[in-house]
Amino acid sequence: YQGEPELHVAQQNGMTLSQATESVRRRTNGRVVSAETRVQGGRDVHYIKVLTKDGKVKTHKVHGRRR
Repeated sequence: YQGEPELHVAQQNGMTLSQATESVRRRTNGRVVSAETRVQGGRDVHYIKVLTKDGKVKTHKVHGRRR
């Protein structure tokens, strides 16, 4: 992850990867090119890469459930 925009979505139990992917797709109006979950600090963190209308790939970070 290289310090690009973060999208924080508040949900008590955290989002699943598919929920986070759909949320980012709707908010950005871009095309999702990859999505993965990593565990950081006892919590799932979803990294969703989106191809923007201007041809750039942006990575959005969404917090998932606690482990």
